[in-house]
Amino acid sequence: MGCSSGGCSTGGCSSGGCSTGGCNKLNTYDWLSDLVMPPQTKPFDVVEVSFKGTRKEYFRNNNLDITNGDFVIVELENGYDFGKVNLKGELVKLQLKKVGLTPDSTHIRKIIRRANDTDIAKHKENKELEIPTMFKARTHALELGLNMKLSDVEYQGDKRKAIFYYTAEDRVDFRELIKKLADEFKVRVEMKQIGYRQEAGRLGAIGSCGRELCCSTWLTDFKMVHINAARYQNLSINQLKLSGQCGKLKCCLNFELDVYQESLKDFPEKDNNIIEFAGDLRYKQVKIDILKRMLFFAPMGEANGDWLELSVEKAKEYISQNRDGIKPELVIKPKVELKKVIELDFKNDMGMDSLTRLDDNKKRNNNNKNNRNKNNNPNQNRPPLAIVNANENKPLDNNTVNTNQNNKPKFNKNRNNRNKPNLPKPDDKKE
Repeated sequence: MGCSSGGCSTGGCSSGGCSTGGCNKLNTYDWLSDLVMPPQTKPFDVVEVSFKGTRKEYFRNNNLDITNGDFVIVELENGYDFGKVNLKGELVKLQLKKVGLTPDSTHIRKIIRRANDTDIAKHKENKELEIPTMFKARTHALELGLNMKLSDVEYQGDKRKAIFYYTAEDRVDFRELIKKLADEFKVRVEMKQIGYRQEAGRLGAIGSCGRELCCSTWLTDFKMVHINAARYQNLSINQLKLSGQCGKLKCCLNFELDVYQESLKDFPEKDNNIIEFAGDLRYKQVKIDILKRMLFFAPMGEANGDWLELSVEKAKEYISQNRDGIKPELVIKPKVELKKVIELDFKNDMGMDSLTRLDDNKKRNNNNKNNRNKNNNPNQNRPPLAIVNANENKPLDNNTVNTNQNNKPKFNKNRNNRNKPNLPKPDDKKE
């Protein structure tokens, strides 16, 4: 996220507030920006300009009014380039020392001017061409059978030159590839080989810790990471978990290595110590906790025996006594019973509603729906139809259902006889 998307919550690039690296990779916090220089002191005329990825270069400012975050046009050997001011002031002197430059070096070129709207629009067009160019270059590399991986392409600001970044295990003869790329894209082609860690830093990603990669945000010095760094920290030797996005061991394995090495100096030298106690009891070291300074011993000869937890000082004392031929008494602390967790009921101390109020409403709504369905069903409360015997004068058998007059359904006599004539009743006398 850049400043235009609201990613700089601390004041934007001009104040050095992009602490997450969202606006610029490998940015440097300018903690001298709020300090006022003495009146007779001239501001340092060299500024740090960043380009795509993690590439940064230093240029001389000839009295141009620029601040951090401004887009500028810088001078190159053949043409010009489009960049962004990343740092200015006294901190640039420290940055020059890191790259081995001096303020009076002749390798430092000049800043031509500030970028205008036309330069910004041209820069956007160049960025849109980078991905299609990379895909076509990969196709040509596969056709030539080159054992290399093209990871990124960067166009120069004036579109006269294109830098292709690639990784490879062995030396690659890409002379034929350069001819094809130059003929197709009509630019000067420069092939630059980078390492796997530099590739991950240029592309950027999210690590297993949930944060941006260190190599793409702040880490510039890549040191060798050995597998012993994981052993010192008692980490499981799992290559998938210990490897980063670049396929190498994670750089963060070296961050806390010094602390673990200092703590391990107090532990016993051997890793498989055996302590003998009175009564022919023998315990073997199986695990250590460096941060808690504890050692764990398992009983020998018992498959499911209880482990013995000892501090570093106590374990050293027992080991020294065994060397002198003394078998100390084993004192086992009673196990601490875990307290039962008491579930507390919800109390309406703040005048809030019950936590289960929504569940009660759901049950009531379901019951109301069921009652409505029962009332709307016309066949729900209708009595069963009686079976009428065709021969009324014959006695009913045991298998015949007895029809009771009270169980017969009641029909409206006048409803079906509205259009029928009045017939005489059987009891009426004939006139």
